[in-house]
Amino acid sequence: MTKLVDVCREAAGGLLHLIYPAVCAACTRPLVQSEQHFCTSCRAALTTDSLPSCPRCASTVGPFTILEGGCSNCRAYAFHFENVIRLGPYDGLLREMILRTKHATGELLSELLGSLWAEHAEERLRALQAHVVMPVPLHWWRRWTRGYNQSESLGRALAARLGLPCQGRWLRRVRNTPRQVDQSAAARRENVRNAFVAQGRPDLRGKTVLLVDDVLTTGSTANEAASALRKAGAGRIVVAVLAHSRS
Repeated sequence: MTKLVDVCREAAGGLLHLIYPAVCAACTRPLVQSEQHFCTSCRAALTTDSLPSCPRCASTVGPFTILEGGCSNCRAYAFHFENVIRLGPYDGLLREMILRTKHATGELLSELLGSLWAEHAEERLRALQAHVVMPVPLHWWRRWTRGYNQSESLGRALAARLGLPCQGRWLRRVRNTPRQVDQSAAARRENVRNAFVAQGRPDLRGKTVLLVDDVLTTGSTANEAASALRKAGAGRIVVAVLAHSRS
């Protein structure tokens, strides 16, 4: 009976695909039935990270870079998080997709990118043994003007794949900080100082938190968010980002 249901479901899916052909969320090319949300070419472009990166801050580094204690971009700084993992560098198609998510119409794309990311990096993410997924929040005004928080959409997708709770309200952004494009590392750190507050909760104390954002550059925003989580009792914090940007 179960086999019959599966056959019927597959046939119905094929018929639906013929009537309403799906297109790639990246390039809009029609998808074949075996493809889901992204065509094979775009899927490979979005998930292939061929560049070496720093295991501490996820910066792209040269092949002979000494990484003991971090790379030259992060070695001098003390972070409140343990390390950063990334899907790839902020470049090419991944950069284009992230920019598209930063608009009110980008929520579905954020969810699809999150699902693709979770599928591709599932083994690595599970190895972190996180207890909770927490997206980096937007200030309420920016969230209201945009309509949604792309980091929360990404976090929900990762949490669903990993079978973990996604707690978008345990961490709040209490200052509407100016955008940090073209700011120096020192200016970025000052810009987000004390921008986050986390509620101390018994179920956060001593737990491992997977802190999710779309892009990391200097790590200032993630570090301030992690600092607030530490003050609220979190134990270990690992940052997961779609991309690392050079500037």
